[in-house]
Amino acid sequence: MNVAIIPARGGSKGIKKKNIVDFLGKPLIEHTINQARDSSCLDGIYVSTDSEDIAEISKEAGAKIIDRPEEIAGDEATTESALLHALEHIREEENMDPDIMTLLQCTSPLRRRNDIDETAKLVSEGGYDSALSVCEDHSFYWEKGRNGFESINYSPQTRKRRQDLEKRYQENGSIYVFKTEILEEKECRLGGKIGAHQMPETHSFEIDTPDDLEITRAVGQNVVFHTG
Repeated sequence: MNVAIIPARGGSKGIKKKNIVDFLGKPLIEHTINQARDSSCLDGIYVSTDSEDIAEISKEAGAKIIDRPEEIAGDEATTESALLHALEHIREEENMDPDIMTLLQCTSPLRRRNDIDETAKLVSEGGYDSALSVCEDHSFYWEKGRNGFESINYSPQTRKRRQDLEKRYQENGSIYVFKTEILEEKECRLGGKIGAHQMPETHSFEIDTPDDLEITRAVGQNVVFHTG
């Protein structure tokens, strides 16, 4: 059994009511709920929230609501604390005992129709204990050292073309799938043998700031993504 958890706190410093802000004609969270509803691998969809507004919109969109306690709804609260609370709720209140959980972050709305299912299959059928969505990263990285900035993944003296760099992958924040035993043992969404589902860079934008929102809206108007 695989259940989806969509964490959505009411408080947001960067964008007011970020999780339900308008995104291409719908509240932001509704896109993720619709994508989860159209997945073939999920047995339940839950939104963990401390906000009545988010709860109402999410319920109308077809998700079940888990009331997140105040002590794990603040700025310092981890996503893992919400996941563990959700698992406890599902076991006690829903009388269900999922062996797999899927974390969907509604601030990454540009998923294609099969992205959730393909990530989930890595755990349910592919022999992995957990999996995440990624995109390929062709960037040249630098860090600040004691004597100025230093390159990390290439030598400026033998600069390669971007396509010739060793392949690296960036966590895009959209989808995480994991066995519940991993979450409980590690108190982390990722552990054991980890797999990755690659998504295009065009579908890997995360919304945290007003600029992110405007950029992702613009991209969303020009790429194909599943919105239900």
